[in-house]
Amino acid sequence: MPGFVSENKDKSDFFEQVWQVVALIPKGRVTSYGAIAKYLGRVKSARMVGWAMNASHHAKINVPAHRVVNRNGLLTGKAHFNPPEKMQQLLESEGIKVVENQIVDFEKYFWDPMKELLS
Repeated sequence: MPGFVSENKDKSDFFEQVWQVVALIPKGRVTSYGAIAKYLGRVKSARMVGWAMNASHHAKINVPAHRVVNRNGLLTGKAHFNPPEKMQQLLESEGIKVVENQIVDFEKYFWDPMKELLS
């Protein structure tokens, strides 16, 4: 998969590319909205990555959206799970400890697509 998306691509193409990256996050690892945006060459599009996560139920592939958190390891997307506790439950089922909506030892579990996919 190419690492960068053209500025001229429309939102649905960007969403598809986000979903492809998220599908590659290994079980027991997490990444951030910003790390995905950076990998796709859209550094200032972290919020748009969040929108893609909100729409991931439309994806044709399995998108483990629970593995995408904010840059501090906070489960900011949990409100979009039904029930909201589901995001934490899914992470904990993969061995990731969460306390007060934040991943414990976030750096240990962080998966950086720039390092993992471009090396």
